[in-house]
Amino acid sequence: MSLGQHLVELRKRLLISAIGLVVGMVIAFFFAEPIINLLTVPINVIAERTGKAVLNFDTVTGAFDLQIRIAFAVGLLISSPVWLSQIWLFISPGMTRKEVRYTAGFLGAAIPLFFAGAYAGWLVMPHIIELMSSFVPDGAANFFKYDYYYDFILKLLLVVGVAFVLPVFLVLLNFAGIMSGMAILKGWRVAILAIVIFTALATPAADVISMFLLAIPMLVLYFAAVGVALIFDRRRSRRDAAILLPGTPE
Repeated sequence: MSLGQHLVELRKRLLISAIGLVVGMVIAFFFAEPIINLLTVPINVIAERTGKAVLNFDTVTGAFDLQIRIAFAVGLLISSPVWLSQIWLFISPGMTRKEVRYTAGFLGAAIPLFFAGAYAGWLVMPHIIELMSSFVPDGAANFFKYDYYYDFILKLLLVVGVAFVLPVFLVLLNFAGIMSGMAILKGWRVAILAIVIFTALATPAADVISMFLLAIPMLVLYFAAVGVALIFDRRRSRRDAAILLPGTPE
């Protein structure tokens, strides 16, 4: 294909992706209010305990803005099969069979792990908000500004989701020959320290249970990545030895 044909193909894929996103946003908009109710459960718990917590909309259009933000995020999630397939259809013709296999394997592992990480972040999120609110002094009140509150939850879910995908990147680096399984294993002390620090930041230090609930699956995924990399290295060594053997005298 010429450059012009590639641009036409790109425009087609972008148009289909945009239509899918808009349809997903329209569907998600009707579920925005129940989602807001779910997001504000920790605030309601704090309000029941202290009587001084509320989700604050400080502008006339604040409530509508929050619903649009939620519609976009959920619409992006709903339409993911559409835009992911369009990305795949655009890049796959230029890939070798080996690259297609590796990319498909990466996506097949990374997407479920990302959602598992986001779910883990969702589980610890109420504990973080409730614990942080316990530091509010007597006589003061919690006014959760809607945009900051939404951004905090969204960033938490994204960060934890991406953290769960990192072991897949290690395996991908191993498959590409950039990093050996033993090299990944030798960094286990640094990996454990990084995971503990990350979970301590994601979950307040006083909430030890949430910290361990988040750290344990991340450690399991790291050592699972090490195991996969070591197995692949062994198979690659056997394959290389089999290629060299025919040329060596018996």
